[in-house]
Amino acid sequence: MINLTPFLLFEDDKCAEAMAFYHSCLGGELTITRVGDMPMKDQVPSDLHHKVAHAHLKSGAIEFSATDWQHRTRTPKQGNTVAMYINGGTYSQLREIFDKLAAGADKDVLDDLHDLSFGTYGHLADKYGVHWFFQGEKKPEA
Repeated sequence: MINLTPFLLFEDDKCAEAMAFYHSCLGGELTITRVGDMPMKDQVPSDLHHKVAHAHLKSGAIEFSATDWQHRTRTPKQGNTVAMYINGGTYSQLREIFDKLAAGADKDVLDDLHDLSFGTYGHLADKYGVHWFFQGEKKPEA
């Protein structure tokens, strides 16, 4: 079986910090491997050894990976071309995750959780510029 999971590339060596933040929001198991910890480290310039070669977060059905930008001749361009999509779950589950990810988020790119015909929907761009979309069960009626 082939699985597709999102993969994020962070500039300015923010991968470990960002993945630790996501781990605090989502829970689960986080693994981080730095370039200097890999068997092939001697084939890589020493000034890259502190960078994250691969980070992986798995929390239930949520799973994604990331790395620090390491390409010497290409320039990273942060934008809205990569996003994370969290779907399913109860309104309270989504609310908890949404509120944690919203800490430090760009308020101009924040669409709070609200009910639509298909369920609860929300969107935000977190403090690292990563866009998150939410869809799940409607908020229970009081």
